[in-house]
Order: sequence, then structure tokens, then C-alpha cells
Amino acid sequence: MLALLHPVAQLSLREFSVHPSTTIGIGLFAAAYLWRARQGPSPEDLAPVGRQTAKPAPGASEADRLDAGPSGPQRLAYFGSLLLLFLTLNGPLHDLSDFYLFSGHMVQHLILTLVVPPLMVYGTPGWMLRPLLRRAPLFGAARKLTSTTWCFVIFNLVLAFWHLPPMYNLALASHPVHILQHLMFIAASVLMWWPLMSPLPELPRAAYPAQMLYCFLMVIPMSIISIYIAMADTLLYPAYAAAPRILGITPMQDQQYGGLIMWIPGGVFFYAVMTVVFFKWSARGEDTEASAQVGWVPGASA
Repeated sequence: MLALLHPVAQLSLREFSVHPSTTIGIGLFAAAYLWRARQGPSPEDLAPVGRQTAKPAPGASEADRLDAGPSGPQRLAYFGSLLLLFLTLNGPLHDLSDFYLFSGHMVQHLILTLVVPPLMVYGTPGWMLRPLLRRAPLFGAARKLTSTTWCFVIFNLVLAFWHLPPMYNLALASHPVHILQHLMFIAASVLMWWPLMSPLPELPRAAYPAQMLYCFLMVIPMSIISIYIAMADTLLYPAYAAAPRILGITPMQDQQYGGLIMWIPGGVFFYAVMTVVFFKWSARGEDTEASAQVGWVPGASA
């Protein structure tokens, strides 16, 4: 039986374990953001890449259109994402997920994929990212990787790959592999959120109907993985069988709860996003109709 190789921590709400690797990484992200925010956008940062003009993405705010910011809400969202990332990868939740409960690990993974990335994307103005796209090969690769199809495929392949028992158990047994797992989750999740929240018109969001279909389809692979975990008749991740028991939860119950946590909250989350997109689409249609009645359509030239 594969056992956890990390030193077993004493789970306590009074003690907050901190891991240098996560602290250093989060600190670097915060420093890079503050450095770019202090510099502000240059004329080159505001010039679209790859074409002379670029239309704002569906649902883009006025700040998105002007590539302004970072605004107060954007700063709050970005640093909120870093704080949430720190609290997720350190302290009681980290100890619970790494040393005690598979279901705790599923809660951690949902936060890393469904909560932290959208806050991070929303908090980053497009002009901060635009210099990375000035080289034609990078821009071409970014255009392909941020397409709706590739975002869907990459996220779900990463999710499925790391929940295969050999890979998941390897991550539990090797701290460097575990770090790689979390980095891949976050990177794939940023891509997954791109068609819904892109701040760059050169790498645009999907149209509202496509966003709704995207959210609906996103539920299917996650449900398949969740059902596979929850309905398995054997322990897929035996490392947790050697962990101290909490609240009388058996290893098999823990595995079932973990599958249900991924399945139900994960699915409901995407349906909630799909509902928000629907109302944004409906509101935009009403605005366009009202504008047309007075002879003006948003974005039309005078």
C-alpha cells in the first residue's frame, strides 16, 4: 500500500502551517503585479496585437474597452485571489487535504480551479499581458490555446490525468510532483476561464450563446470523473487509508464524499455561471433593441 511520505501534521485550527514554496511563489506574483501597476500602460501596451483594430469582447466593461486600470475592484480581486491561494495551500485546509481526507483535497482542488483563477483573470488588465504577445510565434500559440475548443480540452485532460490513481498517488507521495499538479490545475483553469472572462480583445471571449454551451459541456467530463470516483468499489487512492481517521469517516466513505464534492458543487457552479451569462446576454439584447429604437447601436460609428 502506498503511504504518504510527508511528515504527518497535527490538524489544528490554532496552528497555521506555512510552506515556503507557496509563499515565495505567491509573493512573486504579487510583486510582478505591483511592478506593472506602478509602471502603468504605455502607448505600446494599449496598441492591439496582430491587427489594427479590435472590438471589445462580449460583456466587456468600459475599463476593458479602454484597457484602463488596474481599477480598485481589479486590485481587490487579484490580491483576493492570492490571499485565497495562500489560505488554500497552507494552514488547516492544506493539512486536512494532504494528510487526512481525500474529500478535503477535493475542496482544495475546487477552490484552485473554480474560485482563484476567475478572480485572477478579472483582476488583470489586458495591457499587463499584451507585451507577452508581441512576438508572432507567441501570439499565434496564444490564439490557438485560448480558443474555446482548446481551453475545454486542456482543462479536462489535466483534470482527468491528475485524478488517475497512479498520478494522484504519486503526487501524494512526492512533494515536487504535488506542486506540479497544483500549478497545472491553476494554469489549465486560467485557460478554462478565458473564453468567459478574457481581458484581451486580441484573444476574445466567446459569444454569449457559445459561453452558455461551453459551461453546459464543461459539466460532463467533471461528472464522469466524479462518478468514477464516487461509485468505485475499491480504494483508488490508498494513501488515505493509512491516515488517522477524522469524524469516524472510513476511507471508502471519504472517497465517495470526495467524488460527490467534485460532482455536485462543481456542476452547480457551472450551471450558475451559465445562468449569469444568460442574463447578461438577455440584458445586452434589450440594450441593443432600445438603442436601435432611437437610431443608435453601441459600437456603431457616428
